[in-house]
Amino acid sequence: MARHHRARLTLAVALSSALLGLAAPPAQASTDQGPKKEPKKTTKIDCAKVKCIALTFDDGPGKYADKLLDTFKKHKAKATFFLEGQYVKSRPAFAKRMVTEGHEIGNHSYTHPHFREISDYQIREELESTAEIVKKVTGKSPTMIRPPYGEFDERVVSIATEMGLPIVLWNGGSRDWATKNEDAIYKEVLRSAKRDGVILMHDWVQQTVTVMPRLLTALEKQGYHMVTVTDLLRDGRKLEPGEIYPDPDVQPSELESPAV
Repeated sequence: MARHHRARLTLAVALSSALLGLAAPPAQASTDQGPKKEPKKTTKIDCAKVKCIALTFDDGPGKYADKLLDTFKKHKAKATFFLEGQYVKSRPAFAKRMVTEGHEIGNHSYTHPHFREISDYQIREELESTAEIVKKVTGKSPTMIRPPYGEFDERVVSIATEMGLPIVLWNGGSRDWATKNEDAIYKEVLRSAKRDGVILMHDWVQQTVTVMPRLLTALEKQGYHMVTVTDLLRDGRKLEPGEIYPDPDVQPSELESPAV
């Protein structure tokens, strides 16, 4: 009799536990880590609505490029870097970081020769070798070409067209390669700054890198957004292969640095 009583008691407890389990709300996940955060969305700057300017840097990656990238990251600004293959080879980490952090990459040849003074074959070799090492190091190919010294002719335009890339020059300078003076660089950039301007600078000039925090702050106060060259374009327009941008009426050879 006692055994039957214990069996009935055990069965009652089991049934009670099952019923309580059915009535209980589903277990909640641990809140130790707080609510799940949605990924931040990057808002694309519309240069048709706000003032934009493209700061561009030739001959890199220079040995001060990491400090320059730190400054751009702090200011949440973007730039366009026209790289030389020889320096991508010697400073691959800097080139990779440029792409990782959302900057635009252009082709500035491998050894910075005068394109007008070399053969078609040599021009192709300079550009293709640079494109190859940039892709190998960063995972992305250059999106545009800037010939050394800004010098080009029909042959260069034809080769750029074959490679499917536009030729990007500039319409404002810094003369950083000539003055190597922080105040002079600062004043020259602000003097030549204009909406949709493309400014020529160099990341191997230490004074350029040093003055950049002050310069970005001044441009921001004037309402400028620092963007890549491609981001300057309106309504999703893309530069065509062999197209020259901006207006080539400027005399770039008066602004570009000597060979470095």
